[in-house]
Amino acid sequence: MGEPKPERIPLEEVYMRMAEELAKRSTCARLQVGSVVTTRDLTQVLGIGYNGNARGLPNSCDGPDPGRCGCLHSETNALIKAGAHEPDKTMFITASPCVMCAKMIINCNVGRVYYRTRYRDVSGLRTLAAGRVQTVQYDRWASLWR
Repeated sequence: MGEPKPERIPLEEVYMRMAEELAKRSTCARLQVGSVVTTRDLTQVLGIGYNGNARGLPNSCDGPDPGRCGCLHSETNALIKAGAHEPDKTMFITASPCVMCAKMIINCNVGRVYYRTRYRDVSGLRTLAAGRVQTVQYDRWASLWR
């Protein structure tokens, strides 16, 4: 039998749902992704992001080809706002990151990544493991407190 339901919604689930809501702002035609960066103890949000075009450019993809839509990834947008100076950050992403985002996550001192769904290419997860970033596929309480 599994772990009993907590009395109130865990902060991990709160931040994952926040990332899911941010993904709804995405203008990417193929995959909407949202991200939230927090302190390790989950007491402060340091940055948020969703995938889309650069500020001031049209709110649309540059093209229809996967990997060439021209959207900035949600992880990039969140990490730009969070900065690299805070050590051992935690990140919540609606989909596991691509390799390039994984490398940015490593260089921005993120120590743990929670993701809701696994992206079609899992190379980013292997990159995070090589960079000693802990990853957690987090869907434990997705259907509760709704």
